[in-house]
Amino acid sequence: MRGPATIVVFALFAVAAPTSGQDHKPDERATPVSFSNDIAPVLAAKCVACHGPEKSKGHFRLDSFDWLLKSGESKSTPIVPGHSEQSELFRRVTAKEEEDRMPQKDDPLPAVQIALIGRWIDEGATFDGPDAKALLVTLIPRAPHPDPPAAYRLPFPVLALAFNPQGTELAVSGYHEITVWNPADGKLLRRIRNVAQRTHSLDYNPEGSLLAAAGGSPGQLGEVALFNPANGERVKVLGVMPDTALTAGFSPDGSRLAVGGADNSIHIYDVAAAREQLVIQQHADWVMSVAWSSDGARLASASRDRTARIYDAKSGELETSYTGHQGPVFAVAFTDDKVCSAGRDKKVRLWDAKEGKDAGEIGGFDDDIFKLGVSGKSIFSCGADKKIRQHSLEKKELIRTFSGHRDWVYAFAIDPKSKRLASGSYDGEVRIWNLENGQELTGFIAAPGYQAAASLEPASSAK
Repeated sequence: MRGPATIVVFALFAVAAPTSGQDHKPDERATPVSFSNDIAPVLAAKCVACHGPEKSKGHFRLDSFDWLLKSGESKSTPIVPGHSEQSELFRRVTAKEEEDRMPQKDDPLPAVQIALIGRWIDEGATFDGPDAKALLVTLIPRAPHPDPPAAYRLPFPVLALAFNPQGTELAVSGYHEITVWNPADGKLLRRIRNVAQRTHSLDYNPEGSLLAAAGGSPGQLGEVALFNPANGERVKVLGVMPDTALTAGFSPDGSRLAVGGADNSIHIYDVAAAREQLVIQQHADWVMSVAWSSDGARLASASRDRTARIYDAKSGELETSYTGHQGPVFAVAFTDDKVCSAGRDKKVRLWDAKEGKDAGEIGGFDDDIFKLGVSGKSIFSCGADKKIRQHSLEKKELIRTFSGHRDWVYAFAIDPKSKRLASGSYDGEVRIWNLENGQELTGFIAAPGYQAAASLEPASSAK
Protein backbone atom coordinates (compact mmCIF):
# COMPACT_ATOMS: atom_id res chain seq x y z
CA MET A 1 0.00 0.00 0.00
CA ARG A 2 1.25 3.41 -0.90
CA GLY A 3 1.55 6.15 1.67
CA PRO A 4 3.54 9.30 2.38
CA ALA A 5 6.23 7.14 3.99
CA THR A 6 6.40 4.55 1.20
CA ILE A 7 6.52 6.25 -2.20
CA VAL A 8 7.21 3.78 -5.00
CA VAL A 9 9.99 4.64 -7.46
CA PHE A 10 9.33 3.60 -11.04
CA ALA A 11 11.68 0.97 -12.36
CA LEU A 12 12.90 3.09 -15.24
CA PHE A 13 14.40 5.64 -12.83
CA ALA A 14 17.33 3.53 -11.64
CA VAL A 15 19.44 5.25 -9.02
CA ALA A 16 23.19 4.82 -8.86
CA ALA A 17 24.71 4.08 -5.47
CA PRO A 18 26.99 6.73 -3.96
CA THR A 19 30.59 6.57 -5.07
CA SER A 20 32.56 4.54 -2.60
CA GLY A 21 36.10 4.09 -3.72
CA GLN A 22 35.34 1.70 -6.60
CA ASP A 23 37.86 3.40 -8.86
CA HIS A 24 40.81 2.84 -6.51
CA LYS A 25 43.12 -0.12 -6.98
CA PRO A 26 44.57 -1.90 -3.92
CA ASP A 27 48.13 -1.19 -5.02
CA GLU A 28 47.68 2.53 -5.54
CA ARG A 29 49.52 3.61 -2.39
CA ALA A 30 50.91 6.95 -3.51
CA THR A 31 48.45 8.85 -1.30
CA PRO A 32 46.87 7.77 2.00
CA VAL A 33 43.34 6.50 1.99
CA SER A 34 40.88 9.29 2.86
CA PHE A 35 38.21 8.52 5.42
CA SER A 36 35.86 11.19 4.03
CA ASN A 37 36.37 10.35 0.36
CA ASP A 38 36.90 6.58 0.45
CA ILE A 39 35.63 5.02 3.68
CA ALA A 40 32.66 7.14 4.76
CA PRO A 41 30.75 6.57 1.45
CA VAL A 42 31.05 2.79 1.86
CA LEU A 43 29.91 2.81 5.48
CA ALA A 44 27.06 5.24 4.78
CA ALA A 45 25.75 3.20 1.83
CA LYS A 46 26.20 -0.30 3.26
CA CYS A 47 26.30 -0.17 7.05
CA VAL A 48 24.43 2.77 8.59
CA ALA A 49 20.97 1.31 7.89
CA CYS A 50 21.67 -1.45 10.44
CA HIS A 51 24.11 0.46 12.66
CA GLY A 52 22.68 3.97 12.92
CA PRO A 53 20.48 5.97 15.29
CA GLU A 54 17.26 4.16 14.29
CA LYS A 55 18.59 0.63 14.36
CA SER A 56 21.87 -0.30 16.04
CA LYS A 57 22.39 -4.05 15.80
CA GLY A 58 24.59 -5.33 18.59
CA HIS A 59 24.36 -1.83 20.10
CA PHE A 60 27.01 -0.77 17.61
CA ARG A 61 26.74 2.46 15.62
CA LEU A 62 28.95 3.84 12.90
CA ASP A 63 26.95 6.79 11.57
CA SER A 64 29.79 9.09 12.65
CA PHE A 65 33.53 8.61 13.10
CA ASP A 66 33.11 9.13 16.82
CA TRP A 67 30.57 6.31 17.05
CA LEU A 68 32.70 4.07 14.83
CA LEU A 69 35.44 3.95 17.46
CA LYS A 70 33.10 2.79 20.25
CA SER A 71 32.55 -0.90 20.97
CA GLY A 72 29.14 -2.52 20.80
CA GLU A 73 27.79 -5.27 23.04
CA SER A 74 30.56 -7.65 21.91
CA LYS A 75 33.13 -5.31 23.55
CA SER A 76 35.47 -5.98 20.64
CA THR A 77 37.42 -2.93 19.48
CA PRO A 78 36.02 -1.81 16.10
CA ILE A 79 39.17 -0.02 14.96
CA VAL A 80 42.74 -0.66 16.12
CA PRO A 81 44.84 1.97 14.30
CA GLY A 82 47.72 0.33 12.44
CA HIS A 83 46.31 -3.19 12.84
CA SER A 84 43.49 -4.19 10.52
CA GLU A 85 43.80 -7.83 11.62
CA GLN A 86 42.91 -6.82 15.19
CA SER A 87 40.01 -4.57 14.18
CA GLU A 88 36.49 -5.97 14.59
CA LEU A 89 35.18 -3.92 11.66
CA PHE A 90 37.70 -5.46 9.29
CA ARG A 91 37.04 -8.95 10.67
CA ARG A 92 33.34 -8.48 10.01
CA VAL A 93 33.66 -7.27 6.41
CA THR A 94 36.04 -10.16 5.59
CA ALA A 95 34.13 -12.91 7.47
CA LYS A 96 33.29 -16.00 5.41
CA GLU A 97 30.16 -16.99 7.34
CA GLU A 98 27.14 -15.01 6.14
CA GLU A 99 25.66 -14.65 9.64
CA ASP A 100 28.91 -13.13 10.88
CA ARG A 101 29.72 -10.97 7.87
CA MET A 102 28.89 -7.30 7.37
CA PRO A 103 26.81 -6.19 5.63
CA GLN A 104 24.26 -8.86 6.48
CA LYS A 105 21.47 -9.82 4.08
CA ASP A 106 23.43 -8.21 1.27
CA ASP A 107 26.26 -9.08 -1.05
CA PRO A 108 29.78 -8.94 0.44
CA LEU A 109 31.68 -5.73 -0.11
CA PRO A 110 33.75 -5.74 -3.31
CA ALA A 111 37.38 -6.73 -2.80
CA VAL A 112 38.56 -3.23 -3.72
CA GLN A 113 36.45 -1.67 -0.94
CA ILE A 114 37.63 -4.21 1.61
CA ALA A 115 41.22 -3.48 0.59
CA LEU A 116 40.63 0.25 1.09
CA ILE A 117 39.24 -0.29 4.59
CA GLY A 118 42.22 -2.48 5.47
CA ARG A 119 44.69 0.04 4.09
CA TRP A 120 43.03 2.90 5.93
CA ILE A 121 43.26 1.06 9.26
CA ASP A 122 46.85 -0.03 8.64
CA GLU A 123 47.81 3.53 7.75
CA GLY A 124 46.61 4.66 11.17
CA ALA A 125 42.83 5.08 10.72
CA THR A 126 43.23 8.84 10.35
CA PHE A 127 40.17 11.08 10.40
CA ASP A 128 40.38 13.86 7.81
CA GLY A 129 36.99 15.54 8.34
CA PRO A 130 36.12 18.75 10.20
CA ASP A 131 34.20 17.12 13.07
CA ALA A 132 34.47 13.54 14.34
CA LYS A 133 30.90 13.75 15.67
CA ALA A 134 29.43 14.80 12.32
CA LEU A 135 27.22 12.34 10.45
CA LEU A 136 29.03 10.39 7.75
CA VAL A 137 26.70 11.72 5.06
CA THR A 138 27.87 15.25 5.80
CA LEU A 139 31.51 14.30 5.19
CA ILE A 140 31.08 12.76 1.76
CA PRO A 141 32.04 15.08 -1.13
CA ARG A 142 28.95 15.77 -3.19
CA ALA A 143 29.05 15.40 -6.93
CA PRO A 144 26.29 17.13 -8.90
CA HIS A 145 23.04 15.17 -8.96
CA PRO A 146 22.27 13.29 -12.19
CA ASP A 147 20.31 15.11 -14.85
CA PRO A 148 16.60 14.36 -15.14
CA PRO A 149 15.39 12.47 -18.21
CA ALA A 150 15.24 14.64 -21.32
CA ALA A 151 11.73 13.29 -21.85
CA TYR A 152 9.77 11.23 -19.34
CA ARG A 153 8.52 7.84 -20.54
CA LEU A 154 6.14 7.69 -17.56
CA PRO A 155 4.73 10.39 -15.28
CA PHE A 156 6.44 10.84 -11.94
CA PRO A 157 4.47 11.31 -8.67
CA VAL A 158 3.83 14.92 -7.73
CA LEU A 159 4.82 15.14 -4.07
CA ALA A 160 5.23 18.92 -3.69
CA LEU A 161 3.85 22.15 -5.15
CA ALA A 162 4.45 25.84 -4.44
CA PHE A 163 3.21 29.10 -5.97
CA ASN A 164 5.71 31.93 -6.08
CA PRO A 165 4.58 34.96 -4.00
CA GLN A 166 3.37 36.76 -7.13
CA GLY A 167 1.24 33.78 -8.20
CA THR A 168 2.77 33.85 -11.68
CA GLU A 169 4.70 30.57 -11.44
CA LEU A 170 4.09 27.13 -9.97
CA ALA A 171 7.03 24.96 -8.86
CA VAL A 172 6.43 21.20 -9.06
CA SER A 173 8.53 18.29 -7.79
CA GLY A 174 10.06 15.91 -10.35
CA TYR A 175 12.77 13.27 -10.71
CA HIS A 176 16.13 14.93 -9.99
CA GLU A 177 14.56 18.25 -10.93
CA ILE A 178 11.99 20.91 -10.12
CA THR A 179 9.79 21.99 -12.99
CA VAL A 180 8.31 25.48 -13.15
CA TRP A 181 5.00 26.06 -14.92
CA ASN A 182 2.70 28.92 -15.88
CA PRO A 183 -0.42 28.30 -13.77
CA ALA A 184 -2.56 30.31 -16.19
CA ASP A 185 -2.11 27.98 -19.17
CA GLY A 186 -0.13 24.98 -17.88
CA LYS A 187 2.92 25.71 -20.06
CA LEU A 188 6.41 24.65 -18.93
CA LEU A 189 8.60 27.68 -18.17
CA ARG A 190 11.89 26.11 -17.02
CA ARG A 191 13.52 23.06 -15.47
CA ILE A 192 15.71 23.36 -12.37
CA ARG A 193 18.44 20.70 -12.23
CA ASN A 194 21.00 19.43 -9.73
CA VAL A 195 18.18 18.37 -7.41
CA ALA A 196 17.99 15.31 -5.14
CA GLN A 197 16.24 12.21 -6.47
CA ARG A 198 12.84 13.01 -4.97
CA THR A 199 11.56 16.35 -3.71
CA HIS A 200 9.00 16.01 -0.92
CA SER A 201 8.55 19.67 -0.03
CA LEU A 202 8.87 23.05 -1.77
CA ASP A 203 8.58 26.54 -0.32
CA TYR A 204 9.38 30.06 -1.57
CA ASN A 205 10.72 32.70 0.78
CA PRO A 206 8.45 35.77 1.17
CA GLU A 207 10.32 37.76 -1.49
CA GLY A 208 10.30 34.90 -3.98
CA SER A 209 14.07 35.15 -4.40
CA LEU A 210 14.74 31.67 -2.98
CA LEU A 211 13.07 28.31 -3.44
CA ALA A 212 13.72 25.68 -0.77
CA ALA A 213 13.58 22.01 -1.76
CA ALA A 214 13.64 19.17 0.78
CA GLY A 215 14.01 15.57 -0.34
CA GLY A 216 16.62 12.91 -0.97
CA SER A 217 17.04 9.22 -1.67
CA PRO A 218 15.30 6.87 0.79
CA GLY A 219 17.68 5.22 3.23
CA GLN A 220 20.71 6.93 1.69
CA LEU A 221 20.51 10.71 1.80
CA GLY A 222 18.37 13.60 2.90
CA GLU A 223 19.05 17.05 1.50
CA VAL A 224 17.67 20.54 1.83
CA ALA A 225 18.86 23.02 -0.78
CA LEU A 226 18.12 26.59 -1.81
CA PHE A 227 17.67 27.54 -5.47
CA ASN A 228 17.37 30.77 -7.39
CA PRO A 229 13.96 30.19 -9.00
CA ALA A 230 14.61 32.74 -11.76
CA ASN A 231 17.63 31.00 -13.31
CA GLY A 232 17.59 27.59 -11.61
CA GLU A 233 20.99 28.02 -9.95
CA ARG A 234 21.55 25.98 -6.80
CA VAL A 235 22.50 28.66 -4.31
CA LYS A 236 23.36 26.53 -1.30
CA VAL A 237 22.89 23.09 0.22
CA LEU A 238 21.86 24.01 3.76
CA GLY A 239 22.19 20.52 5.13
CA VAL A 240 22.28 16.79 4.52
CA MET A 241 20.77 14.03 6.66
CA PRO A 242 21.13 10.25 6.81
CA ASP A 243 17.65 9.77 5.35
CA THR A 244 15.07 11.66 3.32
CA ALA A 245 13.94 15.17 4.24
CA LEU A 246 10.14 15.20 4.07
CA THR A 247 8.97 18.70 4.93
CA ALA A 248 10.34 22.26 4.88
CA GLY A 249 9.01 25.73 5.52
CA PHE A 250 10.35 29.27 5.73
CA SER A 251 9.59 31.32 8.81
CA PRO A 252 7.17 34.22 8.15
CA ASP A 253 10.04 36.69 7.77
CA GLY A 254 12.09 34.30 5.62
CA SER A 255 15.12 34.38 7.90
CA ARG A 256 14.91 30.74 8.99
CA LEU A 257 13.99 27.42 7.44
CA ALA A 258 12.59 24.46 9.37
CA VAL A 259 13.10 20.95 7.97
CA GLY A 260 11.78 17.61 9.20
CA GLY A 261 12.35 14.12 7.93
CA ALA A 262 13.05 10.43 8.30
CA ASP A 263 15.80 11.01 10.87
CA ASN A 264 13.00 11.81 13.38
CA SER A 265 14.43 15.31 13.82
CA ILE A 266 13.65 18.92 13.04
CA HIS A 267 16.54 21.03 11.74
CA ILE A 268 16.30 24.82 11.82
CA TYR A 269 18.66 26.79 9.59
CA ASP A 270 19.72 30.42 9.51
CA VAL A 271 19.13 31.20 5.83
CA ALA A 272 21.47 34.18 5.48
CA ALA A 273 24.36 32.50 7.29
CA ALA A 274 23.55 29.13 5.67
CA ARG A 275 24.14 27.26 8.91
CA GLU A 276 22.17 25.01 11.22
CA GLN A 277 20.92 26.78 14.35
CA LEU A 278 18.94 24.08 16.11
CA VAL A 279 18.23 20.37 16.01
CA ILE A 280 15.02 19.32 17.79
CA GLN A 281 14.78 15.64 18.66
CA GLN A 282 11.44 15.05 20.35
CA HIS A 283 9.74 12.60 18.01
CA ALA A 284 10.14 8.81 18.00
CA ASP A 285 9.37 8.45 14.29
CA TRP A 286 9.50 10.36 11.02
CA VAL A 287 8.62 14.05 11.08
CA MET A 288 6.07 14.41 8.28
CA SER A 289 5.10 18.09 8.52
CA VAL A 290 6.25 21.37 10.10
CA ALA A 291 4.43 24.70 10.38
CA TRP A 292 5.34 28.13 11.77
CA SER A 293 3.02 30.32 13.81
CA SER A 294 2.14 33.63 12.13
CA ASP A 295 4.59 35.55 14.35
CA GLY A 296 7.39 33.00 13.89
CA ALA A 297 7.66 32.45 17.64
CA ARG A 298 6.49 28.84 17.63
CA LEU A 299 6.91 25.81 15.45
CA ALA A 300 4.53 22.85 15.11
CA SER A 301 5.36 19.34 13.92
CA ALA A 302 3.48 16.16 12.99
CA SER A 303 4.95 12.68 13.16
CA ARG A 304 4.30 9.03 12.43
CA ASP A 305 4.68 8.48 16.19
CA ARG A 306 1.00 9.57 16.47
CA THR A 307 1.78 12.93 18.05
CA ALA A 308 1.87 16.58 17.05
CA ARG A 309 4.02 18.99 19.04
CA ILE A 310 4.65 22.71 19.60
CA TYR A 311 8.09 24.21 20.29
CA ASP A 312 9.59 27.54 21.16
CA ALA A 313 11.12 28.35 17.77
CA LYS A 314 14.06 30.22 19.29
CA SER A 315 15.19 27.74 21.92
CA GLY A 316 13.69 24.53 20.50
CA GLU A 317 12.13 23.72 23.87
CA LEU A 318 8.98 21.59 23.79
CA GLU A 319 5.88 23.53 24.84
CA THR A 320 2.95 21.23 24.08
CA SER A 321 2.26 17.70 22.85
CA TYR A 322 -1.03 16.60 21.32
CA THR A 323 -1.72 12.87 21.65
CA GLY A 324 -5.34 12.66 20.51
CA HIS A 325 -4.69 10.94 17.18
CA GLN A 326 -5.28 7.21 16.78
CA GLY A 327 -2.66 6.75 14.07
CA PRO A 328 0.31 8.37 12.35
CA VAL A 329 0.01 12.16 11.93
CA PHE A 330 0.96 13.40 8.47
CA ALA A 331 -0.03 17.08 8.50
CA VAL A 332 -0.11 20.09 10.80
CA ALA A 333 -1.09 23.76 10.38
CA PHE A 334 -1.49 26.82 12.61
CA THR A 335 -4.66 28.91 12.76
CA ASP A 336 -4.87 32.21 14.66
CA ASP A 337 -5.30 30.59 18.06
CA LYS A 338 -5.38 26.85 17.44
CA VAL A 339 -3.49 24.09 15.70
CA CYS A 340 -4.93 21.62 13.18
CA SER A 341 -3.48 18.16 12.60
CA ALA A 342 -4.54 15.13 10.58
CA GLY A 343 -3.37 11.75 9.37
CA ARG A 344 -4.34 8.12 9.18
CA ASP A 345 -7.36 8.36 11.50
CA LYS A 346 -9.23 10.28 8.76
CA LYS A 347 -10.07 13.32 10.88
CA VAL A 348 -8.82 16.88 11.14
CA ARG A 349 -8.36 17.58 14.84
CA LEU A 350 -8.24 21.11 16.24
CA TRP A 351 -6.52 21.70 19.54
CA ASP A 352 -5.29 24.45 21.82
CA ALA A 353 -1.70 25.45 21.10
CA LYS A 354 -0.92 26.23 24.74
CA GLU A 355 -2.22 23.15 26.53
CA GLY A 356 -2.84 20.65 23.74
CA LYS A 357 -6.52 20.24 24.64
CA ASP A 358 -9.09 19.19 22.04
CA ALA A 359 -11.04 22.05 20.45
CA GLY A 360 -13.14 20.12 17.94
CA GLU A 361 -12.74 17.90 14.91
CA ILE A 362 -13.72 17.67 11.26
CA GLY A 363 -14.81 14.31 9.87
CA GLY A 364 -16.26 12.97 6.65
CA PHE A 365 -12.99 11.80 5.11
CA ASP A 366 -12.72 8.47 3.33
CA ASP A 367 -9.00 7.80 3.70
CA ASP A 368 -5.65 9.09 4.99
CA ILE A 369 -5.14 12.87 5.04
CA PHE A 370 -1.71 13.89 3.76
CA LYS A 371 -1.61 17.68 3.86
CA LEU A 372 -3.33 20.64 5.56
CA GLY A 373 -3.28 24.34 4.78
CA VAL A 374 -5.02 27.35 6.29
CA SER A 375 -6.08 30.28 4.12
CA GLY A 376 -8.27 33.01 5.57
CA LYS A 377 -11.11 31.40 7.49
CA SER A 378 -10.83 28.06 5.71
CA ILE A 379 -8.78 24.94 6.17
CA PHE A 380 -7.88 22.88 3.10
CA SER A 381 -6.91 19.21 3.04
CA CYS A 382 -5.98 16.48 0.56
CA GLY A 383 -5.34 12.78 0.77
CA ALA A 384 -5.74 9.23 -0.41
CA ASP A 385 -9.41 9.66 -1.33
CA LYS A 386 -8.22 11.66 -4.39
CA LYS A 387 -9.98 14.85 -3.31
CA ILE A 388 -9.18 18.31 -1.96
CA ARG A 389 -11.62 19.66 0.61
CA GLN A 390 -12.29 23.14 1.94
CA HIS A 391 -13.86 23.47 5.40
CA SER A 392 -14.90 26.44 7.50
CA LEU A 393 -12.63 26.80 10.50
CA GLU A 394 -15.31 28.46 12.56
CA LYS A 395 -18.24 26.14 11.85
CA LYS A 396 -16.16 23.10 10.87
CA GLU A 397 -18.51 22.61 7.94
CA LEU A 398 -17.63 21.49 4.42
CA ILE A 399 -17.60 24.40 1.99
CA ARG A 400 -16.39 22.72 -1.18
CA THR A 401 -14.90 19.48 -2.54
CA PHE A 402 -12.53 19.61 -5.50
CA SER A 403 -12.97 16.31 -7.36
CA GLY A 404 -11.32 15.04 -10.53
CA HIS A 405 -7.98 13.48 -9.64
CA ARG A 406 -7.65 9.81 -10.46
CA ASP A 407 -5.00 8.98 -7.89
CA TRP A 408 -3.93 9.95 -4.38
CA VAL A 409 -3.45 13.70 -3.92
CA TYR A 410 -0.23 14.37 -2.04
CA ALA A 411 0.17 18.10 -2.47
CA PHE A 412 -1.67 21.36 -2.97
CA ALA A 413 -0.76 25.04 -2.95
CA ILE A 414 -2.91 28.15 -2.59
CA ASP A 415 -2.42 31.56 -4.21
CA PRO A 416 -4.69 34.02 -2.35
CA LYS A 417 -3.96 36.85 -4.80
CA SER A 418 -5.32 35.12 -7.88
CA LYS A 419 -7.69 32.94 -5.83
CA ARG A 420 -6.31 29.75 -7.32
CA LEU A 421 -5.62 26.32 -5.90
CA ALA A 422 -3.08 23.91 -7.44
CA SER A 423 -3.15 20.20 -6.62
CA GLY A 424 -0.84 17.33 -7.55
CA SER A 425 -1.35 13.57 -7.46
CA TYR A 426 0.62 10.34 -7.51
CA ASP A 427 -0.02 9.77 -11.21
CA GLY A 428 1.76 13.00 -12.14
CA GLU A 429 -1.29 15.18 -12.73
CA VAL A 430 -1.44 18.83 -11.73
CA ARG A 431 -4.77 20.63 -11.73
CA ILE A 432 -5.44 24.36 -11.24
CA TRP A 433 -8.76 25.38 -9.68
CA ASN A 434 -10.73 28.59 -9.14
CA LEU A 435 -11.11 28.98 -5.38
CA GLU A 436 -14.27 31.06 -5.65
CA ASN A 437 -16.41 28.61 -7.61
CA GLY A 438 -14.37 25.40 -7.53
CA GLN A 439 -14.12 25.07 -11.32
CA GLU A 440 -11.00 23.64 -12.91
CA LEU A 441 -9.04 26.22 -14.90
CA THR A 442 -6.38 23.99 -16.46
CA GLY A 443 -4.56 20.71 -15.95
CA PHE A 444 -1.39 19.02 -17.16
CA ILE A 445 0.99 16.11 -16.60
CA ALA A 446 4.09 17.52 -14.86
CA ALA A 447 6.52 15.36 -16.86
CA PRO A 448 8.39 17.25 -19.59
CA GLY A 449 8.30 15.44 -22.91
CA TYR A 450 5.76 12.87 -21.80
CA GLN A 451 3.29 11.99 -24.50
CA ALA A 452 0.06 11.05 -22.77
CA ALA A 453 -2.17 8.52 -24.48
CA ALA A 454 -5.13 10.73 -23.70
CA SER A 455 -5.61 14.22 -22.35
CA LEU A 456 -6.77 14.76 -18.79
CA GLU A 457 -10.40 14.03 -18.24
CA PRO A 458 -12.33 17.15 -17.22
CA ALA A 459 -12.72 17.47 -13.47
CA SER A 460 -16.05 17.11 -11.78
CA SER A 461 -17.67 20.33 -10.67
CA ALA A 462 -16.77 21.18 -7.13
CA LYS A 463 -19.57 20.79 -4.64
